[in-house]
Amino acid sequence: MEGSSRPQAGQPGPPESSARSGMPRWLPHALVMALALLACYQLASWAFHQVIGLLIDLLIAFFGALAIEPAVDWMAARGMRRGMATGLVFLAVMVATVSFVVLLGSLLVDQVTTIGQNLPKYVDDVVVWINGTFHASLDVGKLQENVLHSDWLRKYAQNSAGNVWGLSATVLGGLFQLFTVALFTFYFAADGPRLRRALCSVLPPARQAEVLRAWEIAVAKTGGYLYSRALMALISGIAHYVLLQVLGVPYAPALALWVGLVSQFVPTVGTYIAGALPTLIAFTEDPWDAVWVVGFVVVYQQFENYVLQPRITARTVDIHPAVAFGSVVAGTALLGAVGALVAIPATATLQGFLGAYVKRYAVTDPRAHSPQRRPLVWFRRRRRG
Repeated sequence: MEGSSRPQAGQPGPPESSARSGMPRWLPHALVMALALLACYQLASWAFHQVIGLLIDLLIAFFGALAIEPAVDWMAARGMRRGMATGLVFLAVMVATVSFVVLLGSLLVDQVTTIGQNLPKYVDDVVVWINGTFHASLDVGKLQENVLHSDWLRKYAQNSAGNVWGLSATVLGGLFQLFTVALFTFYFAADGPRLRRALCSVLPPARQAEVLRAWEIAVAKTGGYLYSRALMALISGIAHYVLLQVLGVPYAPALALWVGLVSQFVPTVGTYIAGALPTLIAFTEDPWDAVWVVGFVVVYQQFENYVLQPRITARTVDIHPAVAFGSVVAGTALLGAVGALVAIPATATLQGFLGAYVKRYAVTDPRAHSPQRRPLVWFRRRRRG
């Protein structure tokens, strides 16, 4: 039996590949390819994380260029060179920014100085109130001695002194990033036509028309939205300045500028954040002044929502407050403070794209325009039955 199982002489035996088990020929090549793809992915991921800061700066610069390009185009159309026009726009923005910082800085310094001078009186009042309310026996002198000779104060001072270098490095890094964004914004705005020609030169004619149309929509909607907000911020600042000046509230120019900018460029909650500071300053002077400020903020907000904003934003993009707030939340989740900064311009641009490319139809069904009352009629009939 054993001899019969062996192949006889002259008969072919089984193939050598099936007789022995070995590694398939394609497996080493597949392993090499998989390792090469993994290495390329790791390299691309490392490179992306290394340049993510530069990409964010380019994104901010792009939207900044879109915002100032209408003004640059307006001056260039009247014979001014684009470089000089961009420089004038930059100068105007810089003057406005420095004025805003100086006014609010003076307000902050004066308030901190006032609080520092009145701090002993505030502490005495708080201690007297605690002793009278809770029948305690706190001593102001002992509290000051315990605070001045406490270990946590000494450790906090040492840590603050050690963090000076880190704070300085952070400030220098922020200044360098600001300079980078300003430089790219200047080049994007000054060389906008050349940049568009360079981009369209590598595309077929049909794609060139689409790219130019999208660019025009982005410039018109982003710049128009920001300019309309700036105009409403100016009107709001003037109105609140008149109120604060009539009431005699100190730092009226700085507070009016704060209210105008924050209420317009921070969606949904910006009005309440902007109105809190002048209300607090007015309350330190006279509580009734604070009541007048709150009432004026509420009334002006209604006037702006129903009268001013529809007229100013009729030719630009009017973003719904819920959409603006959602875009800021999404932008903050994706890119942090930078995402919150560019969220509304990006949403305005996207809404402009949808308005240009999405076809809309008239709604003829009356149920879409008025609430249905049929269930109420059915309920009344049922009660009568």
